[in-house]
Amino acid sequence: MDIHEYQAKQLLAEYGIKIAEGGLAYSPEDAVQRSREIGGGVWAVKAQIHSGARGKAGGIRICKTHEQVVEAAEELLGKRLVTHQTGPAGKVCLRLYVEAGTDIARELYLSFMVDRAQERIVMVGSAEGGMDIEELAETRPGAIKKIYIEPSVGLQDFQAREMAFAIGLDADQIQHAVRLIQGCYRAMRDLDANMIEINPLVLTAHGDLLALDAKMEFDDNALFRRQKISELRDKTQEDPREMAAADRGLSYVGLDGDIGCMINGAGLAMATMDMIKLSGGEPANFLDVGGGASAERTEKAFRMVLADKNVKAMLVNIFAGINRCDWIAEGVVQAVKKIDMQVPLIVRLSGTNVEQGRKIIEESGLPIIMANTLAEAAEKAVQARNEVVARQG
Repeated sequence: MDIHEYQAKQLLAEYGIKIAEGGLAYSPEDAVQRSREIGGGVWAVKAQIHSGARGKAGGIRICKTHEQVVEAAEELLGKRLVTHQTGPAGKVCLRLYVEAGTDIARELYLSFMVDRAQERIVMVGSAEGGMDIEELAETRPGAIKKIYIEPSVGLQDFQAREMAFAIGLDADQIQHAVRLIQGCYRAMRDLDANMIEINPLVLTAHGDLLALDAKMEFDDNALFRRQKISELRDKTQEDPREMAAADRGLSYVGLDGDIGCMINGAGLAMATMDMIKLSGGEPANFLDVGGGASAERTEKAFRMVLADKNVKAMLVNIFAGINRCDWIAEGVVQAVKKIDMQVPLIVRLSGTNVEQGRKIIEESGLPIIMANTLAEAAEKAVQARNEVVARQG
């Protein structure tokens, strides 16, 4: 789960990380009021969306008068910002963060993230902040410092000092940097975060270290014990399909294709998506209905897939182990009868009671296309999709 910049800053401030004074605004009137409360003569008006690279998309405005604050707020509120992280659909800005201007001497980069391949936390830093770390890694990999942290041991003081020196801080700034780095690690550990990124981490003209921008991402599976974090969820920034699926206990990821998928098991779902692509098609989603695919759960999954108007064919691929194919078949038949299916449906069943399951579908009288193997199912799904496109075209 992602959260907004202002939320991440509030959390990090509780762990001793310094941030510039700022306030939230939902209207131009709010924005100018926040700037008056903050005082000074320079303010940053920042669009709050779940994406980086907002500045490149015009989502951050530097204002020197209250009139400019109003103009920036009027332009940003309700605007759809498109970045390389949002994709072409972009994300709509519905709130702003108005922040005091900062006298920046240097921009640095600092992040913590879970490296699942290494089974450790990796701390990443660079003396060149304020730019995409992916771009920097590609063009100048030597400018990035990585330090791996063993979770059972935790962040050690010498590692924090090593990173502080690596990002080019002077000796008199090291102590402050170590406290900031340790605070970030404690926040990640205590809040079950998957990632904390401060970009840029700025050194001010007065020698202070401030988190000028911040991103945090949390482990969805730990939200049940992090009520405070769970309450920060902004559903307006999420894919409505994925949000609806999560609320119904389904594992769903929306994709850009047009062949809907309903599969039990994440591994089988990945294999099915690969086979669809090998057959010349594009999957519309990843959907794992899990091991307990009851008739009610199957119907929910059907409705979830078909809610995507881009879907032109649907593939159901079930390997019954704990489940039974006859149970799955009954659920598929019930779902198709309740739902007005307007697209071809391809079903492949395998495993426990497979013959009984196939018989239930065949005797249902419904226009369901059966397949015996995964390859056959993918080919039939792509063929059915192509026929739909040809008729529509």
